[in-house]
Amino acid sequence: MFNLILFGPPGSGKGTQSERLIAKFGLKHLSTGDILRSEIANKTALGLEAKTLMDKGELVPDEVVIGMISAALDANPDANGFLFDGFPRTKAQSVALDNLLGERNEAINVVLALDVSEEELVKRLLNRGLTSGRSDDADESVIRARIIEYHKKTSAVADHYALDDKVVKVKGEGTVDEIFNALSREIEKRRKA
Repeated sequence: MFNLILFGPPGSGKGTQSERLIAKFGLKHLSTGDILRSEIANKTALGLEAKTLMDKGELVPDEVVIGMISAALDANPDANGFLFDGFPRTKAQSVALDNLLGERNEAINVVLALDVSEEELVKRLLNRGLTSGRSDDADESVIRARIIEYHKKTSAVADHYALDDKVVKVKGEGTVDEIFNALSREIEKRRKA
């Protein structure tokens, strides 16, 4: 089983690249953003609570996200591996994910971190907000708050996995194909090892 975390701030291209990586490597996609948006669309209690937090640029509480990931792992016992998109976002989530995988005799193989400038992120998200209907993509101040929150909380995630030499920075600016090829090369290196 090959488990990878695709890491990057909002607007870095995780969703776009995840689809392509899943198709190429046969991984199961676990996107907390997709799971949460589904809850919001279905107007569940979790979805309404999450929407309120997301609209302010805040993150959803760890215990909620970890519960969703645990259920997804349990629901896919025959997966070739998982691509974690938008998770973990905190050191506590990293430790919880390591524990969940450890219970299954698995681990994270690599963390691929998309590196994109803040101005490019803002531009991408405002552009996405024109068509996505996502209120958190329509307001530049909320976008900048999300980016600050991302860096504040998730730098600890990179530090956590860097201790095991699992973090690889990949340039997240350029064409979709250029970025995909760079990510693919990093995965291939580790799958052969």
